[in-house]
Amino acid sequence: MKLSVPSQEPPLRFADVVVIGAGQAGLSAAYHLQRRGFVPAAATGSDPASASDGPGGAGRPPTYVVLDAEDGPGGAWRHRWKSLLMATVNGISDLPGIPQPSVDPREASSSFLSRYFGEYEAELGLAIQRPVKVHTVSREDINPAGRLRIATSGGAWSAQAVINATGTWTRPFWPIYPGQSSFRGRQLHVADYVSAEEFRGQHVIVVGGGISAVGLLDEISKVTGTTWFTRREPVWRDAAFDRQAGHDAVALVEERVRQGLPPQSVVAVTGLIWTPALRAAAARGVLDRHPMFTGIEPGGVRLAEGSFQAADVILWATGFRAELEHLAPLHLRGPGGGIAMDGTRVAAEPRVHLVGYGPSSSTIGANRAGRAAVAGIVNLLTGPASRPALQSTQA
Repeated sequence: MKLSVPSQEPPLRFADVVVIGAGQAGLSAAYHLQRRGFVPAAATGSDPASASDGPGGAGRPPTYVVLDAEDGPGGAWRHRWKSLLMATVNGISDLPGIPQPSVDPREASSSFLSRYFGEYEAELGLAIQRPVKVHTVSREDINPAGRLRIATSGGAWSAQAVINATGTWTRPFWPIYPGQSSFRGRQLHVADYVSAEEFRGQHVIVVGGGISAVGLLDEISKVTGTTWFTRREPVWRDAAFDRQAGHDAVALVEERVRQGLPPQSVVAVTGLIWTPALRAAAARGVLDRHPMFTGIEPGGVRLAEGSFQAADVILWATGFRAELEHLAPLHLRGPGGGIAMDGTRVAAEPRVHLVGYGPSSSTIGANRAGRAAVAGIVNLLTGPASRPALQSTQA
């Protein structure tokens, strides 16, 4: 008779800071943690006493770990469609400390940025563990200065602070419209888009008023017929998007999250910028926008003025929501539906910082947010007497 051997849970591991996600915002946070003297946490269980007295407790340096759910470097860029080339992608800011290598504008952004992120991780020796899926983040006790428990697919971690950098790619937003389930054609979100060729010979409805929507309209319209629908009339910018315009847009998004409202995308504030490719698409009639349809029928959609548009495909370019479900045990959302923020810090929970959220969801904002989050956590975890020693380790 065989005796069953109970499965053993991995031992609880300890770090001063756990970063969740290794996209641009997570890598920025890891970089700034290392500059502040944080070192990789032990990959196996460690003595909780050595991790309970603040950064560098018991004379040791402070520790961190980055937990990433992806199979390799690149974050959400690993999943972008191959036709999104470096020549057409929105400007990508350099990761802090190491500039981008030379860019071939004809290379797919998914391959270039995955390679850039991987080389960055390797050169700096960042403490990244993958693939590790974070299930929940919860408080270990009622002490507001106590520790947080991070339950993952690879076992649990105990931390003094968490930097959440999970982005939005894993939470595509699908609107609900009457008759949606009756549609006989194909419905997909931009998160599932591969290439225009798969739609050749079919009529494609594109729904959405953002950058992805107009970019894919241009691409798909070159191989087949398209119709464009948005809830609001798109706002186009003729002027260049300069530093002041960017600052003003981020400030508006930041004000929303400070009030605890769900964040808008930055492009919702800035509008769409005319490019030569989009002007050519407009000249072809591709950007002839229609008000949102009132319902979906088996063979197409019913327009607001009553006419019918036949379609084979509905492509929902309707954006994404922040991936924050694992933070639900902390009850961070307020009555406004969002999470009230003070910079990158959750106003009601100073041990948690959100980067790549709201105003820091752009690539430039993500880098700044990583630095700001680390500065805030150092201030939280370090007393006046020990702070100079910790900061003296900066590069």
